Amino acid sequence: MKNTFKVMFSRIFIVASLITLQVVGLIYAFIRLSYLFAYIYAGFLVLGILSMLWIISRNENTSYKLAWVIAVLGLPVGGVILFLIFGKSNLSKEFRIKTEDIYNKTIKFLKQDDSIREEIRQMDMNVAKQSEYITRTSAFPIYKNTFTQYLSPGEVKFEKIIEELKKAKHYIFIEYFIIEEGFMWDSVLDILIKKVREGVDVRVIYDDFGCICKLPHHYDEKLRELGIKCVVFNPVTPVVTVRHNTRDHRKILVIDGHTGFTGGINLADEYINRVERFGHWKDASIMLKGDAVWSLTVMFLQTWNFYNNFIEDYDNYRPEKFKVEEIESDGYVQPYGDSPLDNERLGEFTYLNMINRAKDYIYINTPYFIVDNEITTALELAAKSGVDVRIVTPCVPDKWYVHILTRSYYEQLISVGVKIYEYTPGFIHSKTFVCDDELGVVGTINLDFRSLYFHFECGIWLYKTKSVMEIKEDFLKTLDVCHEVTLEECRNVKWYIRIIRSFLRVFAPLM
Repeated sequence: MKNTFKVMFSRIFIVASLITLQVVGLIYAFIRLSYLFAYIYAGFLVLGILSMLWIISRNENTSYKLAWVIAVLGLPVGGVILFLIFGKSNLSKEFRIKTEDIYNKTIKFLKQDDSIREEIRQMDMNVAKQSEYITRTSAFPIYKNTFTQYLSPGEVKFEKIIEELKKAKHYIFIEYFIIEEGFMWDSVLDILIKKVREGVDVRVIYDDFGCICKLPHHYDEKLRELGIKCVVFNPVTPVVTVRHNTRDHRKILVIDGHTGFTGGINLADEYINRVERFGHWKDASIMLKGDAVWSLTVMFLQTWNFYNNFIEDYDNYRPEKFKVEEIESDGYVQPYGDSPLDNERLGEFTYLNMINRAKDYIYINTPYFIVDNEITTALELAAKSGVDVRIVTPCVPDKWYVHILTRSYYEQLISVGVKIYEYTPGFIHSKTFVCDDELGVVGTINLDFRSLYFHFECGIWLYKTKSVMEIKEDFLKTLDVCHEVTLEECRNVKWYIRIIRSFLRVFAPLM
């Protein structure tokens, strides 16, 4: 009984109930007006045609447009209503203008060292072009003088962030999609409280949707009472709107401007296997020390300043203003941020660049594999060209429908030579690419439409760093506990599963 009341009075239950009431109200109003059905239907038919023409003319992914066209044509009334509510721009014009203004005003803090760029050109023009694409479209430069360390699984990252947080002397910036009360977050919070008392500037950003079932309502107020500055990204409201689709999926931790972390690991106990939900949780992160951390610092401050309505002097947070420990530099490092507001699929195109330019192999870890025609075609072409393409996905799903969708791509890819493995101990949440012993990416960007189109994301592009080989070694070690999916298994799928897959594939871009 106590648990029932707890659920009934939880924030997610109240928000979901209010949204459901709005939907029921719309349906009720439609039924009450059924005597005008012929006129209403004709009106929606006209709206459907106009909506379809507008969808087709938009500069968006073909799969996304096709899904909406089918919805609008297949359900002339319901499809049009859904499109009018969810299909248009998912953020207000004011939100976009404000974000672009902050980005434009802070680009001056991101300057490319041309000598580094020239070094890479001399070594490999192919690689240089990939890096230049990232800079040209996101403004984030490539750096030297940076140490990188690949951290997997989550338990390894947890130990490392505890160690580094204790060293903080000036500021700690934390930006995470999920923060959940428990051993991991409580351990971090204890250190943050101590650091606040020592005069350290501690700031936290968490995504409201990601934490809606993880943290108490108004948890930001509790943190402020403890002296920790806090911002809640895109607060969830009990209103039917696609605005809730746009989330801050980044995981960024910056300490004094010289040490930074990112990757797939959130601040919750399941990520370090203190709580088991989907078998063993395999995840990945990366630690940076040195110049490249500056880009993570700027990313954090851009989001922070959006919600605080002012732009600070970012130079005040440069590590050069503080005493910086000497580091063991290796290779080239390029952090980058991806935004749903810039009409540039930076996360997807960075992955595509690596796939298309791979010479020997490309190994991919991804928890979800729900992709458009461009990525599937690139993977097929690479495999047909003799590149060793291997992909690891979970065996135990966290979302059944996503897992069905992921498996729907297997047969098509395996038939042309792509090798696909499932992580049998449980759920793999790592988002990593490694290619030709030279290039790697570790970040927050999943291979699904939500990550590639709707979320704020980030990643670290690596060239000739020691961590590139660490990613490869971890990938190959992971294969020891994976099951390689065969073509025969793909073809022996029951007929009703194939029907479900086909249906979900059509509407995958809208999920």
